[in-house]
Formats: sequence, C-alpha cells, structure tokens
Amino acid sequence: MRSGWLALASVMALTAGAAIAQDAGVAHPDRWPSLAAAAPDAAIEARIDALIAAMSLEQKVGQIVQGDIGSTTPEDVATYHLGSILNGGSSSPGGDDFGPASAWVAAADAYYDASMRPNGKLPRIPVMWGSDAVHGHNNIVGATLFPHNIGLGAARNPALMEKIGRVTAIEMRVTGLDWTFAPTIAVARDDRWGRTYESFGEDPAIATSYAAALVHGLQGRRSDPDWLKGPHIIATAKHFLADGGTADGRDRGDAKIAEAELIRFHAPAYVAALKADVQSVMASFSGWNGVKMHGNASLLTSVLKQRWGFDGLVVGDWDGHAKVPGCSPTDCPASIVAGLDMFMGPASWKGLYASTLAAAEAGALPMARLDDAVRRILRVKLRAGLFEAGKPSSREYAGRYELLGAPDHRTVAREAVRESLVLLKNSGVLPLKPDARILVAGDGADNVAKQSGGWTLSWQGTGTKPEHFPGATSIFAGVRDAVKAGGGTTELSLEGRFKTRPDAAIVVFGEDPYAEFQGDRADLYFDDTRGSLDAMKRLKAAGIPVVAVFLSGRPLWVNRHINTADAFIAAWLPGSEGAGVADVLFGKVDFKGKLPFSWPADAKGAPLNIGDADYEPLYPLGFGLTLADRSTGAALSEDPGIIVEQPLTGPIFTRGRAVGTRLLQIDGANDSPQAISGAADNGAIAVRPVDRDAQEDAREIAWSGKSRGTLIVANPRAADLSAAGPLALALDLRVDQAPTAPAMLEIRCGPGCTARLDIADRLATIAGKGWQSASIPLSCVPGAKLDNITAPFALSSSAPLRLTLSSIALTPVKETPCR
Repeated sequence: MRSGWLALASVMALTAGAAIAQDAGVAHPDRWPSLAAAAPDAAIEARIDALIAAMSLEQKVGQIVQGDIGSTTPEDVATYHLGSILNGGSSSPGGDDFGPASAWVAAADAYYDASMRPNGKLPRIPVMWGSDAVHGHNNIVGATLFPHNIGLGAARNPALMEKIGRVTAIEMRVTGLDWTFAPTIAVARDDRWGRTYESFGEDPAIATSYAAALVHGLQGRRSDPDWLKGPHIIATAKHFLADGGTADGRDRGDAKIAEAELIRFHAPAYVAALKADVQSVMASFSGWNGVKMHGNASLLTSVLKQRWGFDGLVVGDWDGHAKVPGCSPTDCPASIVAGLDMFMGPASWKGLYASTLAAAEAGALPMARLDDAVRRILRVKLRAGLFEAGKPSSREYAGRYELLGAPDHRTVAREAVRESLVLLKNSGVLPLKPDARILVAGDGADNVAKQSGGWTLSWQGTGTKPEHFPGATSIFAGVRDAVKAGGGTTELSLEGRFKTRPDAAIVVFGEDPYAEFQGDRADLYFDDTRGSLDAMKRLKAAGIPVVAVFLSGRPLWVNRHINTADAFIAAWLPGSEGAGVADVLFGKVDFKGKLPFSWPADAKGAPLNIGDADYEPLYPLGFGLTLADRSTGAALSEDPGIIVEQPLTGPIFTRGRAVGTRLLQIDGANDSPQAISGAADNGAIAVRPVDRDAQEDAREIAWSGKSRGTLIVANPRAADLSAAGPLALALDLRVDQAPTAPAMLEIRCGPGCTARLDIADRLATIAGKGWQSASIPLSCVPGAKLDNITAPFALSSSAPLRLTLSSIALTPVKETPCR
C-alpha cells in the first residue's frame, strides 16, 4: 500500500512539473472562479470623473506614489501631491518607536493639512495613511495586542475574528490612521517560512472562513452607514498571491506550483475577502513560476480586476516593484502597466515619482492605465469619506486615548488567547490548583515582548523594555494573579531554581521575536539556547510536575521537551494578555484550540501538509486535547533527523561550499537570503563556481552595483563563540575589481543585530595581486555579540566589486591592534 502511495506521488509530481512548465507564471482567467462586480455608485463615479478632469499630470502621478514617514515630510506631500504615506515596521513619528499616541495624531494632522493646502485651481485630495496593524494596533505603546494569526487559526472562531477587527479599527482611529495592511490571508505550506505566524494555517479553509469576518470587523459592511468610516478603517487582503507557497519556505521567493494548486490553495481566501468588499489588495514580494507578482498582469489585471471584478486599489509592498525585470527601486512603469495602482516606495519615492512622470509624458505609461489607477485610489478615498472627514484629530474617535488597551478590548484579546492554546500532552497534571505553590520559570515567563513576537512596536519586535507595554500582562503575572486569588503562592525563577519546594512548575520558553525573512529557517529544530530543557529535567529529577508552555511562530521539533514535560501547551504568540494562559492552566475555561498546522515528527523541515503522500506528522492538523483527556503515550523519538552539532571554529567555507550544515546564501535589496549551491544571479550579486587548484573549488562573486547585494555564510542555528577565545576570520581570496564605495564585512547575531566593518581599503590594497590571505580579528568588528552568531561572515556592497573566494575560516588569534 505504501509503495502504491509513493508511485501515485511520483506521478503527481511529474504531472505537476509538466503543468508548472506549461504555466510559466501566466494565469488563465477562464480556469478561475468568477465573481460578480459590485454595482458602481454613480455619484461617486461622477465625482471621480470631475476630479480626474481637473488634475494635473503631476498630481495624478503623485496619487499613485506612497512614501514612508521616515523619509517623507508633510512638505513633500504638498509638493509632490502624494496620495499616501505609510509607517513601515521601523518608522514612527519623530523616529521614536515608543513615543506617545498623541504624536501620531499630530503627525496625521500635519500630513493631512499638507495634502489639503490650496494650490491654484488644482483639486485638493486628502492623503491616506497606511500601517501594518497585523495583531492589533501593534505600533502603539499601550495598544491591545492580539495573538498572531497562527494562534487565531487554532481558535477556529470567525465571530471572534470580527470582534478583533472592530477593536483594531477603533484603536487605529484613536491615532488618526485610515488604513491597515491587514488581514494577511496567506496559506503557509512550508513552516520554515519566516512569516508562518502571519498565516492562519496550512488548510485554506481556515483563512477562507476568517477573511470575510476580519474585513467586516475592520471595514464594517457595505450596507452600513458607517462602512469604512467612524469606527471602521480600510482593510487590505495580502499578499496576492501565494506568498505562503514559495519553494523552500523562502520569504519573497518563488511559488513553483501548477495553476490548479495556485487556485485551490491560495485563491479561496481572496474570493472571500472580495465578497466582503475589501478595498485594498497588496501585491506580494514573491513570484509565481518565475514571474514576480508586482509585474504579473495575468494575475493583477486579468484575474483580480477583470475576472473577479475588484474595483478597489492594488498597493505594492516595500519596493516590491524593484524586482520586476528591467525595474529598479526608483523606476518601474512596467509594474503600473501590469496592474499595480500604488507604488510603495518608502525611501525611493522621489526618484520613483520622477521616473513615472517621465514615463507618462513619453507614453511608456499609457494615460488610460494611469487614470484607471488614480480612479481606483480616489474611489477608495471617496467611499471612506476622507474628502468630508476633516483633519484626523477632528474625527470621531481621534484622541480618545483611553480606548487604547481599553478593558473591553483586552477582554476580547484575553478570549482570543484562551481559544488559541493547543494542549498536546497532559498526563493528568492539568488543571493546576490555584491554592498550590507554583514555580514559574523560563525566559518567556515574564516577558511580554517575547510572548508578542515580531511586528510589536518595532519591525522585528526587538529593542523593547517592560515599560513599553503598559497595561499588558505577562504569563507569569497572569499566573501570579490567579494563584493569589485562589489562596496559593507563586515564585518566579527564570532558571527554574526555587527557594520553597513547589507543587508544580510552569516553564515558559520558545522562539525569540523575528519578522519576515529574518525568520526564514533551514530546518525546524528548536534552538534551545536559553536552557529550558535543562531546567525542565532538573525539576523533573526533583519529582516536581512540569507544565511546558511553548511560545513559537510555527510548529518546531521539540520532542525532548514534550518527553520531559507532564503537560505541553503550544501557546504560539499570545500578545499582551498573558492572563488568558493562566485561565486555561487553572481550569477556569477548557482548552479549545486545534492545531492549524501539522506538527513535525522530525526537524528536517520538509513541507508537511494534510493530504500529502506519506503524511506522517507527530500531531495532525486539527489535533488538540481538552482537560478531560489524559495523554501519556510512548516516549517520542529524540532523533531530530538532521545534523545538529558542528565545530564552531575552523573552516566555514572551502572547496567552493559552505562547511557542514552551514548555508551559502545571497540576497539583494528586496530579497531575503537565498541558499545557493551552483551558479546564481539575483541582479545585485552573481556567483559562479571557478577553478583554483581543483575543479570548481572556489567561487567568483561579482557585485553589479545596481543595488546592494550580500554574500553570506549562515549558521543553521545560532552559535555561541564567546568562550572560544579571540578569533579571526581568515580569508583566501583574489580581488579582481576593487570597490569604489564601502564594502561592509558583517557578523550577524540575530534579528536586529549586525556588526559591520568597512574593508574596502583592505580589498583595494590587494586588488590585482593574485591570491592573497587576509586575517580580520572579530574584535575589530564593532558590535558583534559572539554568544549568538547566526552568520559569521557576510560581505555586502552597493558598488561594483569582483573577487574570488577560496576559503574562509574562524581561527584562534592573539589579540592584535585593529588597523
């Protein structure tokens, strides 16, 4: 029977491969479901006609350009007629990620006033502010933080999603914002993807059941008088299309799948969102069978706009247009021609404005397409009432700061936490007794930032302090309050050591925060760098029952931890209301969560989805115990199926390849790191095998200078080099073309941590002199945190540079002065 399944899988793979080759990134609209377009509003369309007739060409071009507030002033909005601004994951008014909500309202007023400043006879068009409110209004100190989508997927509760949408919309309105880049309705098919936690699950049915509820919560319903107004905002379905289906789970990569699979897995949630009248769709960074979405006319125009009748606006992602062939961050009329309506050009917007204006004047951007893009933007603004709403501070909810993290909002978030938790094991220790002595341990126990994950006050969710989460409740605080109310006692010890012997221990641990491509992984092995397993084993050896609470943005291989624990809970990334975890641990409510992703039996990371041939997960999609269930079971295998340990020092690159389980990667201005084995070229950097002493025993690397490119030797998991003594990077290389701009040697030490040293002068000194050896002490690279090295070597340049690498090693060295 097993061999029959394998044979069938082989036939399916061959068939899919043939279909992919035939599809080649071009959709056939007649194969897609059709949708009836909404009837146009004659009054709105007449207003649009009048506005377009009165607009200058410069004004039209400005409307389709969106700049980031970090590089766009109110004066820029007035001068260039910009249609929209955004705050990226690391942008905030005044550059202060932790500034008061009042600064956001003031900034919103300033940009609005600039857009409405009189300018001769030109019509005034209000600017629109977009923000990534992806698990609540997560940019704002004190706002309600909901569980990330992976946890919400476990809840299987569409009605709850509508409540969450409503709360998020109101809290955004408090700060004067109009538009959220949410919901993400990606269907993640490879858990190694760094955005897995932004997906509701591997089964498209989950995202499809949620899409309309979230859109209705954010926008209201078209039949309501306050649709898109008052307590509602503009929503965005993203990222169109198949961002969760990329090969090897690589963020911003390529979905190499047949059109039938694209339709079956990745389209249904968009159909649901469009039926709910979502007004914005964001194009994906990723591609489909070699065609980048920002330039895929067959999907953006033929399917989304024509087949499905979408009459809202298609917005780009962060310089996503730059990856369309022939384009750059500052020049890409092809993307608008393909169907994009608004560029997201965070810092590139000024050059983008100039090149787009020139393309429109020369006819490279047809006027009909430009007018259509402007029409769609104006249509959304008119539907949202922005022309009549007045400045943001004058609107209904603006400045009502008591609504940020309001008690009833936190109640909704606490309910979401309760319903998101998935019980994987319970030998009988749960529910805990609130009158008991409880030890709470683990680095995640009293850490709101860790339990909230990425996209929390900063892009990566890093750099925060406890005081940045007023009103939030850590998991420890929730446990402490529950036990105090029940007459028991609690003790907090991150290392799991106690003064008074507890009746039970709760150990909270898991992944540190990350976002987007910085979360891409080569495998699913949990990197237990904080000693949580040692603490659990020590407690178990003392005869103390252990409850494990695992914080993660995806399923990971944690068999050793599950074996050790008496109860194991997948808590995902619950957000600001840690008390919801305590509610379930102490039996105030029962576990309801069901796995939104299949849980892996090994750490290899090969895609594992229900319906696959040889579907053999540790726990299947939909698994989840209740307190009535008792599950001890046989001990799980503790073989991860991968090589975990490797020498920390010695060669890291030799004979043309990365050593051991390390990865040789390249990335460009808008790409996530891409693992390479042979020749590769992403436009910014090209790599090819060459011969030195043997066949293909070295790599020639050429930086084009078109945009910044990086060559990386990455560890599969963080390595601690702090106890290895003084080390240096020893390079054997030949420099054929010296750089004319800084060439940055980087040592990467986790999300948001990169140490840099400009070595352009060193490279210039040895250029043209054949093979040379160079040694660079790590102590000369300022800022390197040697206890968490994720990439011991990376070399980037934005200017032309060509060199050939024979070997790279981490070698012991006596401390020497840095030159």
